[in-house]
Amino acid sequence: MRFTKSQTVTLALLLGTTLAVGGSPPAFASAAGTAGHPHATCPAGTLDGSGLEQAIADHDPAEATSAQVRLSTPAGCWTGAAGVADLRTGAPVPADARFRIGSVTKVFTATVVLQLAAEHRVDLDAPVRRYLPGLLTADYHRLTVRQLLNHTSGLPSPTLPDDIEWALDHRYDRWTPEQIVRQALRNEPVFTPPGSKQQYTNMGYIVAGMLIEKVTGDSYARQIRERITRPLGLRDTYVPGNDPTIRGPHAHGYQTVTRDGQTTLVDVTNWNQSITPASGDMISTLADLDRFTGALFGGRLLPAAQLDEMFAVPRVHDLDGKPAAYSVGLTAFTLPTGEVLWVKSGSRYGYSSAIASSRDGAFRLAFSITSTDAKGDAPTSVSEAVIAAALALR
Repeated sequence: MRFTKSQTVTLALLLGTTLAVGGSPPAFASAAGTAGHPHATCPAGTLDGSGLEQAIADHDPAEATSAQVRLSTPAGCWTGAAGVADLRTGAPVPADARFRIGSVTKVFTATVVLQLAAEHRVDLDAPVRRYLPGLLTADYHRLTVRQLLNHTSGLPSPTLPDDIEWALDHRYDRWTPEQIVRQALRNEPVFTPPGSKQQYTNMGYIVAGMLIEKVTGDSYARQIRERITRPLGLRDTYVPGNDPTIRGPHAHGYQTVTRDGQTTLVDVTNWNQSITPASGDMISTLADLDRFTGALFGGRLLPAAQLDEMFAVPRVHDLDGKPAAYSVGLTAFTLPTGEVLWVKSGSRYGYSSAIASSRDGAFRLAFSITSTDAKGDAPTSVSEAVIAAALALR
């Protein structure tokens, strides 16, 4: 399937801001079957991954230090890695390397809330104040649970300094969800009334994580474990809480920083993620994300009615007047054939990641890039090459 450059760029933006790989020389490895956990196996079948291999071999060390990619199709599976895990030692990316998944966390959170809806413990059309009385101000008294999940809440974000040096100085700060919500509500609503427009934000999912804890009387982390990771055998996926490290094998993340006219790479691997609870804090691997996506889209985690909710895009417009593209935890991207590909990207300093899948779960892409500017806005030529190579195998 051929795509225009503009279509590929659009999907690259949806899947994440950067997908470049680096290392000198590049350390590349591909696998038809990987060692380690049984679910990490990637049977090649008849899938030709040469295009993906070339895409991640063509790299710019200034844009990223490593990349991991996994593609699963009915024809087989391909997985590969390039670059280095540690600039100091030059070590290659370890097999089944863990990484920060950023906002891909939202898909996990949405799944738990929809499971609670299936159990009749949460009504998606009920006001949030039914479950979290006193948390939100009067501006949000009609805000529903569904609106939290599909980014039509109008909730503002907290105002924090937009400065990399401030972020580095405060990377070990500990936040509670309540603190984040209180600081955010000092600002005016992004729009009113809730449900009238769409604006992507972490805030709806931070509140959704609080709702999960209130309804279940349990921690968000334990609910993720008991409802998703343990049943699916996702032994490399977890909520880190206030632990700033990435436990187990992983590639280091780096951020480009310019000081006194000199540009350097700062190791940002260790970072407390409590500023993004239930919205961007989780850690996983390609194999785990692939298994999770396949199970979710295949109906193993949600009944049909709740799974349909996950793909429901609200019929509103965003702040620029464009039709909404976000559903519950996912983003819709229409292919030239008219088929919709469902994607979710995530970025934390040092790490860019994404998942994408056809509605039936038969075509699944997952990647992790240790980008040197994970918060940047523009896709790179390598990201376009990887996406084009993957979509050519549809």
